[in-house]
Amino acid sequence: MTLVDVTTRIQQIRSQLGLDRTAATTATSGVAFAEALGAVQGADGSASAGGVTGDAVVASARKYLGVPYVFGGNDPAKGLDCSSLVQRAYGDLGIKLPRIAADQAREGQPVASLAQAKPGDLLAFNSPVDHIAIYIGDGKMIAAPKPGDVVKIQNVYATPTAIRRVLPDAAPSVLPALRPSSLSGTAGAADVPYADLFAGASAKYGLPPTLLAAVAKVESGYNQRAVSPAGAQGLMQIMPATARGLGVNPLDPAQAIDGAARLLQKNIREFGSLPLALAAYNAGGGAVRKYGGIPPFAETQAYVPKVQAAMAALGGKGQW
Repeated sequence: MTLVDVTTRIQQIRSQLGLDRTAATTATSGVAFAEALGAVQGADGSASAGGVTGDAVVASARKYLGVPYVFGGNDPAKGLDCSSLVQRAYGDLGIKLPRIAADQAREGQPVASLAQAKPGDLLAFNSPVDHIAIYIGDGKMIAAPKPGDVVKIQNVYATPTAIRRVLPDAAPSVLPALRPSSLSGTAGAADVPYADLFAGASAKYGLPPTLLAAVAKVESGYNQRAVSPAGAQGLMQIMPATARGLGVNPLDPAQAIDGAARLLQKNIREFGSLPLALAAYNAGGGAVRKYGGIPPFAETQAYVPKVQAAMAALGGKGQW
């Protein structure tokens, strides 16, 4: 989807939702924006480039940790090489990149040095370029290094030939045109259903209210009576056994949000990052520990960037 397509779609949604009318009802603005966000996202829930964060790219790449290196490989079940890893990590989020490392190293905008690099940036090596990786921060990168090795996290062992930022810094400016003024900044979570409960749990457990609101948006669409085919229940889609362990009724919004906040807080403390905490919320902490990262489950791989995109749309950073 191009910028023109997004802008056109935004205007259509604004008209459909009545957001161009000065008398638009503020009480439902949060619901309207959540619905509009879903419309701007792809049919599979993936975000356009304007809603994807660098951390979401890193989370997407992490799900391939442990996949064997195979030169020319493009099937995770058999193996990947460095450029197919990069192409897939971005492609899973709806962003198309060329197949060859040298071409990928010309995408986006240049970054002056590693000191200015951000998570999700591409690090290219050698001249001509024959190797590429994804920067994850703190001098580390995810790469498919060489034959006989696997996709893994490495130190940035040499000065990159090129550093490229595929996600433009100005990209988030596309969506605020759709956002009512009451949803700007961190006020976004104040205008969604159950805003007071999100705010209360946020203050109690030290979590961003946008995180809790985004989880509820993705899990149930703010439906307190939702029940999944797997048996997850309520606003925050908590499994019955988990609810018993937390001592909450998952169909009670106040209890569900409190329980989910406790679970997310625990996950963040244990795993040290928001993407892994969200993966544990979706697939269980045992799965994250087993795979040493986001588990290779299609649902979980899609879930993490989806929540981060919803969080960013509500005024949060999509990372924490």
